[in-house]
Amino acid sequence: MRLTKTLLLLSVISLFSFTTISKESAGKPGDWFFLGDKNVGFGVDHDVIHFGNWKDDVRQIKLKITDGPLKMYNMKIHFDNGSVQEVALRNRFAQGSESRVIDMDGGLRHLTKIEFWYETRGFARGKSRVAIWGRN
Repeated sequence: MRLTKTLLLLSVISLFSFTTISKESAGKPGDWFFLGDKNVGFGVDHDVIHFGNWKDDVRQIKLKITDGPLKMYNMKIHFDNGSVQEVALRNRFAQGSESRVIDMDGGLRHLTKIEFWYETRGFARGKSRVAIWGRN
């Protein structure tokens, strides 16, 4: 009897903790939150970041470039209804820099993936990290 009460109490505490953590991870409306990232290698290349989480509904995104500089050419944002938003960036990002804020066509949208074309050739280490941040 005591064991079942203890297990029930632990289950309730775990459930409460999980829902509290889940709500906090999305942040308050208007706050930037992490969506995903990709480590990119040397040269001219094309990469994809896939999404599928419930919190991938955003009105705006921005890119944060870390671990090395990067030249970004363009990117395609794919949504759950099959539509695609093309964004021409054509920008050199220094290590630690951010892109401009990119508004999603149509307001609040659910992301499925982001494709991007970039170049790291000619930079000393030839590696970088592209992180996607969202805001709803």
